[in-house]
Amino acid sequence: MSFLVSIIKPLAYLSLPIILVRQVAISSGVGRYYARVIIYVGTLITVASCSVFMAAGLTLLGRSTDTNYFVARIFYCIISRSLHLNVKVEGEENLQTFPTVLMANHQSMLDLLVIGRLMPKKTAIMAKKSLQFTPLGPFMTLSGTIFIDRGNSARAFRSIDAAGEKMKAERTSLWMFPEGTRHLSKEPDMLSLKKGGFHLALNAGIPITPIVTENYWHLYHKGVFGSGTITVRVLPPVTTTGFTVADVGLLSTRVREQMFTTLVEISPHAAKKTTVTSSSSQSTTSAAAEAESKKSATQASGPLEATAALVAPTFGGPTESLDNELEASTSSVASSVSSSPVVGRRNLGSSEGGETEEDEGMVLVGRPA
Repeated sequence: MSFLVSIIKPLAYLSLPIILVRQVAISSGVGRYYARVIIYVGTLITVASCSVFMAAGLTLLGRSTDTNYFVARIFYCIISRSLHLNVKVEGEENLQTFPTVLMANHQSMLDLLVIGRLMPKKTAIMAKKSLQFTPLGPFMTLSGTIFIDRGNSARAFRSIDAAGEKMKAERTSLWMFPEGTRHLSKEPDMLSLKKGGFHLALNAGIPITPIVTENYWHLYHKGVFGSGTITVRVLPPVTTTGFTVADVGLLSTRVREQMFTTLVEISPHAAKKTTVTSSSSQSTTSAAAEAESKKSATQASGPLEATAALVAPTFGGPTESLDNELEASTSSVASSVSSSPVVGRRNLGSSEGGETEEDEGMVLVGRPA
């Protein structure tokens, strides 16, 4: 009898936080929102904490680039069941192309759920080199992360070329969010795409696979965190054959227009935008769009999401894969859990110092927004 008591008593203590969170969720709509954010972020932190051991084991088996696949699937399995959030995939057969640069639109921290459902095996992430020396550095190194020195554009471009060659040789794909930052709004919309990933694909001669997640404002924004199904459509790979570096702008515009058209088609709950931003107007409106995205991101984010941002890199992300918010948290990452691969938005810099636009959209952004 005393033996059973010694087992049951600790379990009772462990169940108290779960009971309290559930009670808060029942009490009000706001309570439900924060309770679900706590569960989401708590699961993310827990999975991230265990990922180092998984990465070490898979590295010993010679399967380091499969680490992101297994970690992502575990996260998706837990969250989809606990929060009743599911991802419906259309065109999943298009994920069979290897190697490829996977480019997805970026709305909020819920994009980690999409990564969890879709992340293919043998897919790496890209991150700025400084993250190699944070607490998540060992995991990222073991999982095959490609580190880029963004402080020196000459070295960064050499790293991009080396990454492309490595991807071809090892048939490894790369996941990234080319918008460079999250952008959640009531209407389906996208920012202009950063050029780094396109340079990599062109230099390596590998295709680009666009991935479009429906506008899910109806399920998630500040004060709202519901249950339901998120539709994601994987488009056929876009070949880079026949394009040159001079065609990067044309290629990025073409891919963005395909993604935007699809975004409108698969977003039945959002107000529709009837026109695709043309290539001529895209460049003139991108600054305003990015400024608006910051506002939308702020409105869509809950106070606990900053914590999620610290562990987002676990799923690859090209998800600082890119936020100024994550950029600011990089220093604190070294002393806490670590921030996701983030690439800040900068102007073109010199070969001896500044960060380049190409560096930006190129790093996987897994930042929860």
